[in-house]
Amino acid sequence: MDFFNKLRWRLQQLMQGRYGPDQLTRAQLWTGLAFYVLNLFLRWPILVYLSLGIYIWAVYRIFSRNRVARAKENQRFLEIWYKVKQKPAQYKLRMQNSKEYKYFHCPKCHTVLRTRRGGGKRTITCPKCGNQFEKKS
Repeated sequence: MDFFNKLRWRLQQLMQGRYGPDQLTRAQLWTGLAFYVLNLFLRWPILVYLSLGIYIWAVYRIFSRNRVARAKENQRFLEIWYKVKQKPAQYKLRMQNSKEYKYFHCPKCHTVLRTRRGGGKRTITCPKCGNQFEKKS
C-alpha cells in the first residue's frame, strides 16, 4: 500500500463506530468561521474564544460514539433550521402569486389560507380546524 491508501485505511478505522459530520456540524463550522472573520474586523478577543469553542464542540460531535444523542441534536437543529428557512421561501411564493391569489389567516388556528382574487365576499372554510369566516377576495 502506498502512503495515501494507508492513511485512508487508518482514518476509516478511526471513524469506525463514530458519529461523523452532519448538518449541525457543518453549521457549527461555518458559524465558527464567521465569528473568526468578524474578529478580524472588530478585534474582539471574545469572538476568537467563541469560534474556538464552537470548533471544539464540532470536533467532539464528529468523534462522538453516542450516535443516538448526536442524531437527536441534529434532528432538533434541522427542525429549527427548516422553520427559519421556510419563512423567506413562503414570503417569496406569496409575492410571486400576489396577482392571482389573496392570502388570509384563519382567525381560530392562524393557518394561512389562499383564495383566487376577484369574486367579492366569500365564505372561507379552514381545512385544519373547520372554522368558517367571510373575507373579501
